[in-house]
Amino acid sequence: MPSGKVRWFDQSKGYGFIENEEGRDVFMPAAALPLGHKTLRKGTKVEYSLIEGRRGPQAMNVEIHASAPSLVKATRPKPDDMAAIVEDLIKLLDTAGNGLRRHHYPSAAESRKLATLLRAVADNFDVQE
Repeated sequence: MPSGKVRWFDQSKGYGFIENEEGRDVFMPAAALPLGHKTLRKGTKVEYSLIEGRRGPQAMNVEIHASAPSLVKATRPKPDDMAAIVEDLIKLLDTAGNGLRRHHYPSAAESRKLATLLRAVADNFDVQE
């Protein structure tokens, strides 16, 4: 069976490409993915059956051999650091909540700051395996 690494895969488009051992691209439709998988991370090592499609080589019956490590997971803050960030965010949200109880939204600058912090914290919690 030929092998390679996932070059990219777009779940919304329903296809992606594998870079084979010779460095050539092989088309990979979503139907070729193993049961239970809807997408594959870039760099995942795979083996596959090869057929000749209308536009060139096409992968079928893809088998995952090694999933690429998550860059997001590897760069997450340490739990102690994250605890301090969450506590600071709670203080900021509490201040905003008190203002809202008095019928006043935070200023535009404070709102942007809060939204940016909330997104950043959410990204650190939402790690895909």
